[in-house]
Amino acid sequence: MLNADHQMLPVPNTAPRRTCLACGGELPKRHRRYCAMACRQQLLASLNRRTGLLRALNTRYATFYFTDFAIVMDVLPYDREQIFSYMLPRSSVKKPVDDFCDLSNMLGTQWWNERNRTNKRYLASQRLLDHAGKPVAAKERVIPVSFALPSVRASNLIVLELRPDELTAANMHGCIKQAYRRQVKKHHPDLGGDARAFLKIQEAYEKLIDWSKNPTFIRRSGFPDKWFYEGANNRWIQPVIRRRSE
Repeated sequence: MLNADHQMLPVPNTAPRRTCLACGGELPKRHRRYCAMACRQQLLASLNRRTGLLRALNTRYATFYFTDFAIVMDVLPYDREQIFSYMLPRSSVKKPVDDFCDLSNMLGTQWWNERNRTNKRYLASQRLLDHAGKPVAAKERVIPVSFALPSVRASNLIVLELRPDELTAANMHGCIKQAYRRQVKKHHPDLGGDARAFLKIQEAYEKLIDWSKNPTFIRRSGFPDKWFYEGANNRWIQPVIRRRSE
């Protein structure tokens, strides 16, 4: 059956393993989230090609994720307070993107069979919801986390050893100056530091100070470990991670 009882999902191995967020394969060295850009693009394109079912279910938000054993899609319709979950065991020879296509096709076939039988779209949608798993979980599990990122070059933050969230505070100007002073003490040529490194510090400081005079931010929404669907724009969004270099 295609319903999902999350309590029945096998507990993943507790040993740390760096895996691709799109295919689950081991990450190559120096890769942080995906084994290749094409891998990420393939899953995102497949998700966005199959939004018709989510629209039929009047989906406000949905998430897609996978473990070593199963793929899971959680759905929150506009007019419901309950999460509806669909799970399919992972194939031993397929990637998550292929398993998702199988799940989507199976659900789509069920929807159309009921639609043709009753000639009612809402009955077809209700049947799929009736057969979904209904985990005991708050709807907030599929409501995205929103945060603002400063629209500055990540390299400038790295040079001054600043976190993006430090530039959202009311005293961002002071934070930039403090970070600059810390780096000056370490790298100023008069104190035995490297002149080229100090030049980069000076340039990063000046650019961030200029930005702080009229700061702008980029708003992001999503989850760090799940693919997220927003019904208002009918699109899937890749996992979003707050980190030093976006």
